[in-house]
Amino acid sequence: MRTLFTWLVCLLLGACAAPKFTIDDGRKVDETLLANIRAFGAGEQSLRPAILRTASLKDADCDRQWELPFSLATSYGWSEVDRVAWVRGLQVDERLTVVAAAPNSPLNLGDKIIAVLGQKDADSERLLATLAEARDAGKPFFVSVANGGNKRVTPFEVCRGYTRLAPPNTPEVQDYHWLLSLHSLQLTQADLNEDEALWAVLWTQGLSEEGGVRMKTYHYGTQIAGTLFNLATLATGLKGAAMAAEAAVVAAKSAAKAAVTEVLKQQLIEQGRSLAMSKVREGVTDAAQKLSRQQVMSAMQAAAANRSSLSGVARIGATVFDRADQWAFERAAKLGANPLAGFTLHQKMIERSLTSNAFALDVERLSALSKLAETKGMEPEVLAILRGIKAEELLFEIGAMPLASAPSSFSFDHPSDPGSGRFARGLIDAMLDIPAESGVRK
Repeated sequence: MRTLFTWLVCLLLGACAAPKFTIDDGRKVDETLLANIRAFGAGEQSLRPAILRTASLKDADCDRQWELPFSLATSYGWSEVDRVAWVRGLQVDERLTVVAAAPNSPLNLGDKIIAVLGQKDADSERLLATLAEARDAGKPFFVSVANGGNKRVTPFEVCRGYTRLAPPNTPEVQDYHWLLSLHSLQLTQADLNEDEALWAVLWTQGLSEEGGVRMKTYHYGTQIAGTLFNLATLATGLKGAAMAAEAAVVAAKSAAKAAVTEVLKQQLIEQGRSLAMSKVREGVTDAAQKLSRQQVMSAMQAAAANRSSLSGVARIGATVFDRADQWAFERAAKLGANPLAGFTLHQKMIERSLTSNAFALDVERLSALSKLAETKGMEPEVLAILRGIKAEELLFEIGAMPLASAPSSFSFDHPSDPGSGRFARGLIDAMLDIPAESGVRK
């Protein structure tokens, strides 16, 4: 009778078997983290349909990898307060939660995956590992969701180069690798339209294809896949990846090997912001138009500084950023998108003084892309997007400015090993060697 009584109490209270997941109890959370979580979700919701869109390209000239029609996040492993922020920002708890879905995805926004291939696991990292294996097998498989039922998931092939966003705890992180590019959350501040989101994905794939050989040559003893890397390709919000990103930021700031100092970089950014505010105050006059030109030049110097400050594998990738631009331009048209989306995305970045990313073009990249557009008879459209400012004129004027940033031209002459530190070759490269359960403690 005592056993029966205990069972009845448990049944009534619903607390004996059912796991407890974080809810939003109204407590105070880190507002910056909360905003970044929401930006992360908005970015994923722009990029996931674009990733699916590139599957129809069927480009014979690129290496391939498998993708899923949805993206995930989980608060598993985060602190109690931060888990509340994840719930408040994206309705994400400890379970694998869908934060973005492409059209016709079998899973919808907010769905919680509780089993993969019939295997349940309260440990979201282990469940993600099972999901990664199922994805990379390239065959349809089933997942179970919390609201009941099984869903058939079919992976699809795209050109190599996962397009992913920085974890919300380190929104400034950017890293470029032939397997995956991690874009700073600045990308989400550009209010991407469909073609601009597609451009970002195509550009990332183009970087992998055009820079893969160079980046592989730079990496000694290549290991193609690691545990944490695999999990991060499915859920950037994974705590292990977030911890690795934090450690990578610390390592990068202490390396002191960047071609451009943080002081100069910040000076350029602040100069651009100051000029932008002056333009708003003065209105559209002849003087303001000249000021806007100064703003553009300053912002593009900061973009060059950002490119020059990359290190490790990403710096080698930066030698072919212009080729990735061309790749995206040519393939956007094949997919029926506006091939000038790279220009509109660049202009949005410049006007918002968002230059710590790969899509605010420096003057050399803008000039090369403008020439490509000219060969297609699109010069008038390009000039309209750039507010009448010609790239070749900027190239001349920036070269004569005393605050010109470090050269954005690179050479590739047997780069030396940057050091033995875990993050010497970048966050993504390090994640190839970091087991998910070990975090970054080694």
